[in-house]
Amino acid sequence: MKTMRIPGWAAGFIGAIVLVLVWWLFSLTAFQIQEGTSFTPVPSPWAVFAWLFVDGNIAGTWSVFQPTITAAAIGYLWGNGIALVLAAFVLVFPKTETVITQIAVVSYCLPIVAVGGISVVVLGGAKSPGDPSATAIFLAALVCVFTTVVGSILGFKSADKSSLDVVRVFGGNSWTQMRKVRLIAALPAILNALQIAVPTAFLGAVLGEYLGAITAGVGPTLIRLQGQLDAAGVWSVFLLCAVFALAAYGFVGLIVRFVTPWVSGGAR
Repeated sequence: MKTMRIPGWAAGFIGAIVLVLVWWLFSLTAFQIQEGTSFTPVPSPWAVFAWLFVDGNIAGTWSVFQPTITAAAIGYLWGNGIALVLAAFVLVFPKTETVITQIAVVSYCLPIVAVGGISVVVLGGAKSPGDPSATAIFLAALVCVFTTVVGSILGFKSADKSSLDVVRVFGGNSWTQMRKVRLIAALPAILNALQIAVPTAFLGAVLGEYLGAITAGVGPTLIRLQGQLDAAGVWSVFLLCAVFALAAYGFVGLIVRFVTPWVSGGAR
């Protein structure tokens, strides 16, 4: 007996509908507007929709998100670039694997709020309104290091030993092994780590802006809306953050499927 499988897009659509219904029910039952006030911590989906499209706040989305996206992109490139260099360093000098891995773990375990507070003092924020925050760039880079270092090292070590022996027999050195065997074997793991780092970098950039020293971006906008007790605005910005992060995650996922079709079951 054959089981019917729901397509991925249909499952995602059904899940989104169920999530919105649960959100709506939760806003009506768990958090009701108190008497004498108009504030509710959980606005209904319609309130969020009205804030974005009826009130026209969606028009200013790019001006709000542009500094954050720029900071996340710069931090993403720096963090993953450093992580790939560290992973390659482990291949050239295998005895440094423990040290490099510990550095990556420490970068992951550091309390990001405390590090962010120090980086605000040391690095500061944006040089001028509309520029990305230096602290946001630093935190976006920091949160990318761990997953990319670990994923890359595991990918490099997954290379087939017999293929490495063949390269060595034909006179190839460690650099040749990396180019001909290890890099190809590690490519799926590296690309998956880079995909996971996309929403992580965006979150790091938002946290960096939230700590201050910047006048434009998602962080200052959230602080302003929270001060105004604008729950619909806060939820709208958070949902837009999720949309941007998911879109970037999906875009990198498409690149992964294109570059490594043998992993996703495509043609070689």
